[in-house]
Amino acid sequence: MFETKIFPTFVRNTKQKMKKDSSDKKNTFRAKNNKSTDNTQKKSSKLKSKIKSWLIKLTLYFLAISIGLVVLYKFVPVPITSTMISRKMEAIAEGKDSEIYYDWVSYENMSKEAPLAVVAAEDQLYPDHFGFDFEAMGNAFDRNRKGKKLRGASTLSQQVAKNVFLWQSRSYIRKALEAYFTVLIELIWGKERILEVYLNVAEMGYMTFGVEEASKRFFGTSAQNINRQQAARIAAVLPSPIKWSAAKPGPYVNRRTSQIARQMRALGGVAYIKDLRSF
Repeated sequence: MFETKIFPTFVRNTKQKMKKDSSDKKNTFRAKNNKSTDNTQKKSSKLKSKIKSWLIKLTLYFLAISIGLVVLYKFVPVPITSTMISRKMEAIAEGKDSEIYYDWVSYENMSKEAPLAVVAAEDQLYPDHFGFDFEAMGNAFDRNRKGKKLRGASTLSQQVAKNVFLWQSRSYIRKALEAYFTVLIELIWGKERILEVYLNVAEMGYMTFGVEEASKRFFGTSAQNINRQQAARIAAVLPSPIKWSAAKPGPYVNRRTSQIARQMRALGGVAYIKDLRSF
């Protein structure tokens, strides 16, 4: 009788203990699992915070350096560009003469036929726009979309931004940076300085950069003394100064030179660029 009562009680107590132990184990696992999840979330949060901090610092450094360079180049000549470096490396690789012909000349010491020529050839709305010719950009987009010959619509300001601060190959990143630097130089440099920089760093012939060296090498004179026809011929080769030559012009360059000279007269001569914004 006593044994009969004890056994069921023992079995019941054993089952309850096992159930409790099982419950404790589940709770322990759940607690460990929650702790592991919390640790993972904390690590993820710290990583995101570090990345955010790094991006903010990188952005601030970029802004400080880019604005600093633009301010610096408002007052001092641009020492070298990526295009100059690229041309020199190519010449060295091909075993050719790698000397860069580049001599800075101030805006005051160049014939005003030179800036007028590049405005007439490249960007006739230059005195009035704020770095971008949206109508020309729209027309170029439509032309390119229709599968016609690819054509750009870069203003002189955009070309300066690319030549001085960026690289030549095309990409969406470069175009975005080009727009950024275009706004900066329009705000900080002004129209006259942008045109001065363009005429000094633009590639105008083989290993030849700037209107001063182009005038010396092609016409045996300085940029201060070139006439309208000579300035128009330099401007005529700017789209492809390696393919075409101002020193030995072919039929295309001669025809293009005449067109640019006519446009220079139509714009009213050097008076068209007389009152450019200087800040």
